[in-house]
Amino acid sequence: MPPLSPQEQALADALWAARAGRYTLPPLAFGALDVDAAYRIQAWNLARQGGARVGRKIGLTSRAVQRQLGVDRPDVGCLTADMDVSGPGRVDARRLVQPRIEAEVAFVLSRAIPGDADLDAIRGAIGHVVAAAEIVASVIDGWRITLFDTVADNASAGLFALGAAPKSLASVDPAAVAMTMHRNGQPVSQGSGSACLGDPLNAVAWLARAAAEQGAPLQAGEIILSGALGPMAPVSPGDVFEIAIEPLGRLQVAFAA
Repeated sequence: MPPLSPQEQALADALWAARAGRYTLPPLAFGALDVDAAYRIQAWNLARQGGARVGRKIGLTSRAVQRQLGVDRPDVGCLTADMDVSGPGRVDARRLVQPRIEAEVAFVLSRAIPGDADLDAIRGAIGHVVAAAEIVASVIDGWRITLFDTVADNASAGLFALGAAPKSLASVDPAAVAMTMHRNGQPVSQGSGSACLGDPLNAVAWLARAAAEQGAPLQAGEIILSGALGPMAPVSPGDVFEIAIEPLGRLQVAFAA
């Protein structure tokens, strides 16, 4: 990997240390650096972290989340195997800085998707679709992020969980799914597939272009988290979240006390 500029390296090191030490930073002072530099910082820290890449996440696809965070366009991060907390076990929220949770539609690819793929080709490349939760995290104090901040911090990726009932894409209209999320029995978020760039498949098309432009096109077997279906909710130790994404089904994410 090409070396970073001194300013990029300093920001990469600051983010790396904050993640490792589980503390927050003020919004990054990135000066004349652009979003391409943020993606270089992201890639540098992912290489330093190691771990097998199992997929990508698309962030900031929901207008509700964009309003929550004050940003105006999607971004992309990488998922690694150690981020997967699917299953019945309790999740240790203390692994993360300022965790929040959001409900998403996840796609698992059966074929690679080139950057110029149309929606028909994208549909044909999807092996199955499943309900998912993403537990996002940010080392930027109070989530006062810019697009640069979140991109450099791996699109605020933390952990993810997939439901246990995958379905074929032919049996589901992703744009029409309906989501409700409860925390400890109380409703905290609701939304729909149309909140995700109009259709989660539009988010995958955006991702395919972005991934190809970055020189890392989408590959068979990758998990794609397509973006939030509604507002995200803060996470505290001991919380239990019940997520329903109809007709995809339900999943529970429980956090250790």
